[in-house]
Amino acid sequence: MGRFIDFAGARLRRFGCVVSVVALAGTAIPASVQAQVTAFRQAVAETAARDDDVAAFYRSRNFEGIWSGDSAMGHRNALLSALENAGHHGLPTNRYDVASLIAQMQSARTPAELGEIEVLLTKTFLQYARDVQSGVLRPKSVDPMIVREVTYTPRVDLLTEFRSSNPTTFLRSLPPSTPEYTRLVAAKLRLETQQATGGWGPVVNAEKLEAGATGAEVIALRNRLVAMGYLERSVTATYDAQITEAVRAFQRGHGLQEDGTAGPSTIAEMNRPISERLQSIVVAMERERWFSQDKGDRHVWVNLTDFSAKVVDFGQVTFSTRSVIGAVDPDRETPEFSDIMEYMVINPSWYVPRSIVTKEYLPQMQRNRGAAGHLLITDRNGRTVNRANIDFNRYNARNFPFSMRQPPSSRNALGLVKFMFPNQYNIYLHDTPAKSLFGREVRAYSHGCIRLNDPFDFAYALLAKQSDNPEELFQSRLRTGNESRVTLDEAVPVHLVYRTAFTTNTGDVEFRRDIYGRDRKIWNALTREGVVVPGVQG
Repeated sequence: MGRFIDFAGARLRRFGCVVSVVALAGTAIPASVQAQVTAFRQAVAETAARDDDVAAFYRSRNFEGIWSGDSAMGHRNALLSALENAGHHGLPTNRYDVASLIAQMQSARTPAELGEIEVLLTKTFLQYARDVQSGVLRPKSVDPMIVREVTYTPRVDLLTEFRSSNPTTFLRSLPPSTPEYTRLVAAKLRLETQQATGGWGPVVNAEKLEAGATGAEVIALRNRLVAMGYLERSVTATYDAQITEAVRAFQRGHGLQEDGTAGPSTIAEMNRPISERLQSIVVAMERERWFSQDKGDRHVWVNLTDFSAKVVDFGQVTFSTRSVIGAVDPDRETPEFSDIMEYMVINPSWYVPRSIVTKEYLPQMQRNRGAAGHLLITDRNGRTVNRANIDFNRYNARNFPFSMRQPPSSRNALGLVKFMFPNQYNIYLHDTPAKSLFGREVRAYSHGCIRLNDPFDFAYALLAKQSDNPEELFQSRLRTGNESRVTLDEAVPVHLVYRTAFTTNTGDVEFRRDIYGRDRKIWNALTREGVVVPGVQG
């Protein structure tokens, strides 16, 4: 910190004092000094004119500087210190280039040059504040399926609040204050330290290892588990009970089948280098900066990469179930967004989305009019139409005039209940008759909606807030066989997120596979902006 204090030498400090004196009403100012002040303000005005927000801010101050003089020393040093530590947040440090800033400040000779530096500092502050508070990237520009709406603080407000606040406190308040972000920053530092001191050691060169195995690869597996923190230090060369439990813990922390056997997928995940895990953490930090909204005291958290749906009450998971998400296909991937769950429908009908009707069922019925016989064909008024009277070959995807609906039943594509948070993407959570898919490690099979393994229990958890006997409330409606809507007394926020790295309450980090390749896109975009972490190439 000490080296920042004299960053502009006596010139800037003396000139800053002159600017302050000029501001005092009724003070006689020598013509030479007035000329210097005029030149400084003119330079500020001309340089700031290229940025509307910056120009408006300085215009409101009659182009008086905010970084000049001894009184601004605390703000200058706080900013430069924050910029030097920008890498801790996974930000593109080349954007802020502290060394270059200091060199320009020290080489300034004229009031005009000082005016240009004044505006440069302001723009650098604004860039850093936006990056660390709301993210380096704009989500939709990276992938159209990331439809997270980011809140940006007006730039003039940032400048005004910074000038009126304790500068160090203000700058520390800019990053997300969530426990998740704090734990991700700490995890990044831990892995960087471990990377610098040898990493996780040699990879495991085996296709499969299981209980009872011995030899060099078991030792490599053991050492890697120890380095990763899943196993206490050991000298065993045998795949024993302790290694089996450590492998289970690793599998649990990486979304793998928990069988205690180091099969191909487990070994592949275990052999990923620290640099790749750091990349996932940096991307998760960027995503956390995008997520600026209040999650809600009670909310539903669906992490697509984890294939799970959870009810969270005041930061604690009170219910969790496995899920199936949209298939790995551009037309079927589940988007990321937040909305409000308002009601559930028990014994729902499935109103087949237009895209499925025209792309999947119409071609089938053109070949065989009896295809998809479990679905009713309806006209624009919802009346059932006899398919025997329809010449399907007359129509195409653009002019097919009918809709399709599956009535309530245990074989309905939505199962026996769906949970509605009305949105433009027609995405919701629901039951499914295809129960076998929940036993698979990777569960990406739907057309985009979220299928739940335990939908009834999920419903009970939601209804517990408004009923002394939520199970009976639900089952009484279910037994009728009729479609029934149950409104939630308190609407519940639903967040569909995509995190390949996330933390537990104890600070441990878990990792998941980048099923849709979205985090790879984010990382590539971040590297183009100049983000670098040790051992990671773009």
